[in-house]
Amino acid sequence: MKTVAPLIISSIFFLSACESVSSNNLAEQTNTSSLTHNYQCVSGEQIIVNYPASDVAMIQYQNNAYKMQIAVSGSGSRYVGEALEWRTKGTNTGSEALLSRHLKDGTSGENIELCTKY
Repeated sequence: MKTVAPLIISSIFFLSACESVSSNNLAEQTNTSSLTHNYQCVSGEQIIVNYPASDVAMIQYQNNAYKMQIAVSGSGSRYVGEALEWRTKGTNTGSEALLSRHLKDGTSGENIELCTKY
C-alpha cells in the first residue's frame, strides 16, 4: 500500500499538468484561429471582416460593426445578418466579395459594395 500511494499521487499531478497544457493550447488555438480579411471596394470604401468562428463573420463597414451568420450558398461563402448579406468567392488576394441588402423573404436585395481582397 505504501508503494501504491506515491504512484497514485504522482499520477494525479501528471494528469493535472496535462490538463493545464491542453487548456492553454486550446486558448492559443482559439486566439490564432480568428481570421481577418481586408477588402477595397469600388466606391473607395474599405471593409474589414473578422471570422471568429467558421459560421460567423463580423463585418466592419462605414464605422459600424455587423454580426452575420453563415447561410446556404450556391458557391463561395454567404453570411447574413442585420439586413445585410456578405458573399465571398475565394480566399486569396484579389478574391471578390459583395455586400448587399438582405430582404425579409431571405433573398438578396440591392448591391451596396463590390470589393476585392487585398
